[in-house]
Amino acid sequence: MPLTNLNQEQHSSATCNIGHNLTIASAGTGKTSTIVGRIGHLLHSGTKPSQILLLTFTNKAAAEMIHRVAKFFDENTAKAIISGTFHSVSYKLLKQHEKNITLKQPNELKTLFKSIYEKRVFVDQDDVKPYDGGYLYDMYSLYLNSSYGEDFETWIGNKNGDQKKYTLIYQDVVDEFSRLKKEYGYVNFDDLLLEMLELQKENDFDFKEILVDEYQDTNPLQGKILDGFKPQSLFCVGDYDQSIYAFNGSDINIISSFDERYPNATIYTLNKNYRSTANILNLANRVIEHNPRIYEKSLQVVRNAPNQHIPQLLKFDELYIQYEFISKQILKSTNAKDDIAIIYRNNSSADGIEANLREMGIDCKRKGGHSFFDSREIKVILDLMVLMVKQNDMMAFIHIVEYGKNIGKAIAKDIFEALLRIGHGNIFHGLLNPDNTIIKPYKSNKTTNVQLGLFDDFIEMGSTAKFKDLGWETKFLNNSILKHPKLTLEGGIFLYDFYTLLKELKRIQNPNNMIKHIQNHKFFKTILDTITTARAKQKDGTINETIKQSASFKANRRVETLKQLSARHNNLGNFINAMILGGGEMSEGGGVNLLSVHASKGLEFNEVYVVDLMDGRFPNRTLMSKGGSLEEERRLFYVAVTRAKDILYLSYATYDRIKKLDFIHSPFLVEAGLVQ
Repeated sequence: MPLTNLNQEQHSSATCNIGHNLTIASAGTGKTSTIVGRIGHLLHSGTKPSQILLLTFTNKAAAEMIHRVAKFFDENTAKAIISGTFHSVSYKLLKQHEKNITLKQPNELKTLFKSIYEKRVFVDQDDVKPYDGGYLYDMYSLYLNSSYGEDFETWIGNKNGDQKKYTLIYQDVVDEFSRLKKEYGYVNFDDLLLEMLELQKENDFDFKEILVDEYQDTNPLQGKILDGFKPQSLFCVGDYDQSIYAFNGSDINIISSFDERYPNATIYTLNKNYRSTANILNLANRVIEHNPRIYEKSLQVVRNAPNQHIPQLLKFDELYIQYEFISKQILKSTNAKDDIAIIYRNNSSADGIEANLREMGIDCKRKGGHSFFDSREIKVILDLMVLMVKQNDMMAFIHIVEYGKNIGKAIAKDIFEALLRIGHGNIFHGLLNPDNTIIKPYKSNKTTNVQLGLFDDFIEMGSTAKFKDLGWETKFLNNSILKHPKLTLEGGIFLYDFYTLLKELKRIQNPNNMIKHIQNHKFFKTILDTITTARAKQKDGTINETIKQSASFKANRRVETLKQLSARHNNLGNFINAMILGGGEMSEGGGVNLLSVHASKGLEFNEVYVVDLMDGRFPNRTLMSKGGSLEEERRLFYVAVTRAKDILYLSYATYDRIKKLDFIHSPFLVEAGLVQ
């Protein structure tokens, strides 16, 4: 039984009675072992695995817990437990109930949202500028996750009174966005949770107990889903001192009001820290104690490490001297590079750090900035696979076809709409078996415009003569899309390669085989050359061949990684959705870990550097002015520091010579007792 390895506090929590139970588990106190112990206790007490729901902050955390359960019980029992993030669990349950869900990555739907926004006309009033489209999209996502019932127009007006004059337009953008998503069947992460709420109204779920990890980062929308399951028992584990996702809608009041919302609740506390040395933990506690104490706790250090390293403060006269010194320090370190982390509050810090490490030949991997799935080559492959599952996916089509020389988004959209028409509502039919008789140019009633029926607003149809001697299949050569007046010879060749690839992919069902085929096809190689050429382009317009060769190597390495990920999947649709759901959790390569504070959550390292501890950057005063708080910034500092097991360095600089900025130290260094 997994209970045998637990200390007394963990055991009391893991074996608690059915009901509403909250365990306050501070950094390094063994919350994962406690949750696994609780699952073991439930199974041993006769609870069926299918009656257990485990909700975690990352799918990786869920997989680790299920793996641990499998060590004590058989693998089939462990796998029968429904587990994952709120989003991935919602997806699984929606699919079980035969809901037709096609997931889109957030950035893709942000593009759609912005295209709708850009059609609106805003007149600046009283020198108050409207939010731009990207920021409005983020605000709408925050609204969905954090609101307590008011409509978007009211919510965003209350957020910023100056914006009330634009809220009707904002609401109109949101309404059209929702309509288009429904029309094309697009679903993003927010929609998954909203769909789950609707599913809960139609169905009862027989979960005897729901376990929630990282409960302090639950947002109101997730809270509604928890209530919607109507569980017989709720077992939540979290730490209010590590609540750091307010920007994403999480509400610390959810954990702080647990015993008020559930009057018969029992609160447990894990006080023994197994991770950090006493010196590191004492420093962290000196700072976090400046925040209000919600539930009382007093951490005890269990580790008795000899020759303990005393946390050191490093002060530098210039920002990049700081990065250079840390790189040299790491070069001399006896710790494995994978067990060293550099943690920063702002992603802008990462570029200078990464450049210095690589200049010294130190391998590093970066997480918390751009995702593996944000790389253009990976998005192209996934978009091609999306088209094989959902053939009329407009956004996937445009994202692929716009890579053609002299094509771009506008012509790609023209071609998509034309294929729909000559394919009687199916772009694959339009590409592979077009009905060209549909296209009959006709004159509009408007004297200023000649409607051509296929490509609106063009004065004349283009000629296909330039494509005659290329040895193409007759069926494609006669396709009306080649008559687009702005389609060049190179663009036509690109479309023909696209045509041949899709014909071949229709015969492939296995995700791994499909990626191999795409990787080796001329069409993808053309796109890859376009991508790597752009990455190697210098300011004077020339191409640095060395950079291009390196970019090509990295791009192909990413494709190989995607192939490895696909090897575990047989179903194409499930693979695509798994990649979208898990996309934010991936990092590439090996070496020193470069991490934003948020990305460092849940991890631990022997040697940790927390950098750029200047007032304004950490705490981030800009984000504080936009609705953040000093208390949350202090929690971020606490999370960063408690990633360290043995060695901790805190550093700051007094000047940035590039931006010509002077800095003073972070107030957290004063609270830590390192600066007077």
